[in-house]
Amino acid sequence: MSILLSPIVTEKLTGQGEKFSRYGFIVARNANKIQIKKAVEELYGVTVETVNTMRCPGKEKIRYTKSGMIKGRTSAVKKAIVTLAKGNTIDFYSNI
Repeated sequence: MSILLSPIVTEKLTGQGEKFSRYGFIVARNANKIQIKKAVEELYGVTVETVNTMRCPGKEKIRYTKSGMIKGRTSAVKKAIVTLAKGNTIDFYSNI
């Protein structure tokens, strides 16, 4: 099972990455902070200072179509905000 599913690349987290060395990841829902810290350190070769996690529940979506109303639900995710030690950075765009 992979702990880190994908990085979160938004304007807000890009700004925090440049200013505070904070980076966001979507992680497995059953992963804890220690597992997330080890996964980031192994994958990117950096020193992690702190890990903050949040569980975001899925939202109900409704579409009105020609044939009627369609209800659906987005999946729940767990996000992790990782703060790196001073002088460390992660470059998500190096492999593109």
